[in-house]
Amino acid sequence: MTISAASIIHRATDLLQDQTSVRWPANELVRWLNDAQRAIVKVRPDAMNTTATMTLVAGSRQDLDNASLTPPPAKLIEITRNMAATSTKGAVRLVPRQILDAQTPGWHNLSGSVNILHYMFDPRDPKTFYVYPPATTSAQLEVMYSAYPTDIVEPADGALHTAVVGNISLPDIYADDVLNYVMARSYLKDSEYAGNSERAAGYLAMITASLGAEIAATLAVQPKMKPGLGA
Repeated sequence: MTISAASIIHRATDLLQDQTSVRWPANELVRWLNDAQRAIVKVRPDAMNTTATMTLVAGSRQDLDNASLTPPPAKLIEITRNMAATSTKGAVRLVPRQILDAQTPGWHNLSGSVNILHYMFDPRDPKTFYVYPPATTSAQLEVMYSAYPTDIVEPADGALHTAVVGNISLPDIYADDVLNYVMARSYLKDSEYAGNSERAAGYLAMITASLGAEIAATLAVQPKMKPGLGA
């Protein structure tokens, strides 16, 4: 978030020994940088974890795309609580939709409320969720979602890395993974030359190992209940 895209492209040109961007133009490297951000979010949605207040539409079915969220949402992660000023600000719990469907088949047609008690989610439809009771247009929820990273604008043909503007969207700890992805794509471009396929595979392996190690470290230090303390 504070690391400039230009600094990553500069590192790539150094490693490629192409500081004048002849074999690998800077605008081409920027395209791969943008691909890298999306690829990382695909395997680590929490890399772009965003919390926002979402105003609901009337009814049970809600869609993140209709909420004018910034940055744009890729998929829902969690819903935590009610946020409307006239609500109880109570917590919202995830429940299986099948329970409501079995016990109250007509629940989608119940009267709307500003206080949401439960939400239901199907990962096959990652931007949509259902709420119980159905919402009024005054209902608001605090939602956590994975956002799409913002693309870096490509510089003009023939430009150097110094013409690249803007910072990457991902947290700074992913900068080396973005660089490694750019390097992998660069060597795949020249895979007909001896050794470049292996170099590309090596950079891709470093990305996989890095992302796996980061999630393992995150889980190791996450807040935990102390032994002997129940909920």
